[in-house]
Amino acid sequence: MISALTVPPYGTGTLADVLPAAASLLKVAGFEGAILPDPDADPAAVTVLLIDGLGWWPWQAHAELTPTLAALSARRLSSTIPSTTPTALASLGTGLPPGAHGIVGAAFRLPEDDRILHPLSWATDPHPIAVQPERTVFERVATAGLPVVSIGASAYGTSGLTRAVLRGGDYIGIDDPGDMVAVLSRHRRGLAYAYLPDLDRLGHVHGTDSAEWRTCLRDVDDMVARILDQIGDDHQLIVTADHGMVDCPSSGRVEMEDLPMSDDIVAIAGEPRLRYAYCRSGSATRVLDAWRDVLAEVAWVLSREEVVASGLMGEMEPDYAERLGDVVVIARGNTVLASSVDPIVSGLIGQHGAVTDAEMDIPLLQGGGHGHG
Repeated sequence: MISALTVPPYGTGTLADVLPAAASLLKVAGFEGAILPDPDADPAAVTVLLIDGLGWWPWQAHAELTPTLAALSARRLSSTIPSTTPTALASLGTGLPPGAHGIVGAAFRLPEDDRILHPLSWATDPHPIAVQPERTVFERVATAGLPVVSIGASAYGTSGLTRAVLRGGDYIGIDDPGDMVAVLSRHRRGLAYAYLPDLDRLGHVHGTDSAEWRTCLRDVDDMVARILDQIGDDHQLIVTADHGMVDCPSSGRVEMEDLPMSDDIVAIAGEPRLRYAYCRSGSATRVLDAWRDVLAEVAWVLSREEVVASGLMGEMEPDYAERLGDVVVIARGNTVLASSVDPIVSGLIGQHGAVTDAEMDIPLLQGGGHGHG
């Protein structure tokens, strides 16, 4: 069963390899940049712009709307497993696969505290460094003596997720996306990271073939054009994404709480395309067998041990393995693994987290500024 799942090419072609490649352009020791479309560029400054939800295939379906993006040097990368923002951003920030940084989903259990952590609403407790202690690429670049800035919504600057996986350098809060252009125009040396969330939000609510999503895609392309017009010609812009998205009809819903053996489930976490089930002691094998029978046509049902051994999340640190569910359910096709733990999210049209090409394949685009260096 698990042989049908493809392990992302960690180290040679995933989102985890983007910031190390950017650091290599800046000649920071210890980093390699072979994944970039133009690895031989020699800039004074590099900006990595992450567009949340810009999957390769949803983008390609509407590429005519994005002349600026389409003109950049391009290659296709893989997201992480799960293909979800907290896990993907952690791999971006640390340069590591999920098994090495431990941010294993949109919601997962911390066994030492016996509680479910939701990284997107994480504030100060538990301490971010206790949850994710690995050094970030930003910290390593700053230690090498180069300026490092992160640009995003003001509210994200002190969040637990930012401090866990994107720490290092200066955070510049902006509440009007247009201000990003002005900030980047002043970035003349070192590494910058910028984040745009709106495409993902609209995809969740309206779907990736909606008028709202297409309008936002045009706006993203316009933003990239404005950035390229304002930054110097010795400033490289790298555009990527954390994951793609699939549109899921309500007819594809599976209610997790209606599955057999529900009395043996202590907690459900993850998200509607990849679920973690934490089981009562001694019951995991029974749950696994029962769910494999029921879900055979709509999901892969794996034990924690199978996920770890498969390498789907890279080499797994033993301390992080217990963060995974005893049973891991990965949706196939357009299935939604709905749950009462997140009823609003379970009801959204656009979903991600699983392993389809539409969710996993992301762009890596590169170009130089049009201004004067």
